[in-house]
Amino acid sequence: MTINEAQDEVIEQFDDFTDWMDKYQMLIDLGNELQPLDEQYKNDSNLIDGCQSRVWIQCDMKDGLLCFTADSDALIVKGIIALLIQVLSGHTAQEILDADLYFIDRIGLREHLSPTRSNGLLAMVKRIKAYALVYNQ
Repeated sequence: MTINEAQDEVIEQFDDFTDWMDKYQMLIDLGNELQPLDEQYKNDSNLIDGCQSRVWIQCDMKDGLLCFTADSDALIVKGIIALLIQVLSGHTAQEILDADLYFIDRIGLREHLSPTRSNGLLAMVKRIKAYALVYNQ
């Protein structure tokens, strides 16, 4: 599945709900389904600066594809990182660098987050793109 196909799938999932309380619940459910991050990766080098909550992202390359694992101590934030992983994990560094993450605006996520969570979302995307940049060299 391409990154755009994954984004379109996320948009379809969120289009099933009109009430943002239901969409928040879906984010929480996605976060709860996220595989736990191994404790060894919950370290300062994987901690995202700029997030109100604590968020860790680990990146590994497997067969030329970047695979992300992550965790957070906040339920909604954990759901947000789960969405990013759903869309971006399992792709090449170049695909991730070239990706236009239109799903964030299309599902209304940015407009329904507090300013600090919105900054955290940007910080998560920046970290993922930074990993892609490192692995792309």
